Amino acid sequence: MTPAALATEPVEKKVNQTVVRLERGDLTALPVDAFVYYARENLELGSGYGTAIASRSGDAVKKELAKLGSIQMGQAVLSGAGRLKAKHIIHACGPKFQAPDTERKLRDCTLAALRVADQAGLKTVAFPPMGAGFYGIPLEVCATVMLEAIQECLQGPTGLEEVIICANDRREFNAFKDKVEGL
Repeated sequence: MTPAALATEPVEKKVNQTVVRLERGDLTALPVDAFVYYARENLELGSGYGTAIASRSGDAVKKELAKLGSIQMGQAVLSGAGRLKAKHIIHACGPKFQAPDTERKLRDCTLAALRVADQAGLKTVAFPPMGAGFYGIPLEVCATVMLEAIQECLQGPTGLEEVIICANDRREFNAFKDKVEGL
């Protein structure tokens, strides 16, 4: 394989007035208005990014989530981000472990996160590949559904200036690359 084929340089496309960018990195380290965390219904921070949030943000996020209580599948809520570089975290609840109607639920979850960001007046929001890690949503399904939902949202009025897909590794990056380029 050539070095160019292995490259993971950021990929950007403009949808109306909003930049959609795919990049590799640590979602929780991005200096954005908000990043999206794939939340549980009870809003408890799980493993993976949940551990990173819990250990890096301080106690404020956990306390705020305890006050919020819980959300339902397809919903999203906004919290502060404590000591993280982001100003906020959007906790979005999506499908898990081959749930029925996975694609619709993932679409609803992605759109809910975008609506929360827009309603809060945020300009930059970053997403992980939603549910594609621990919860087992196939990367191909994740990339297709998320980018269709993002594109749908950005076709209407929005104050969002930048939507970032932050891939953890080359495998996640490659699953999104062609789809972002095709926007």
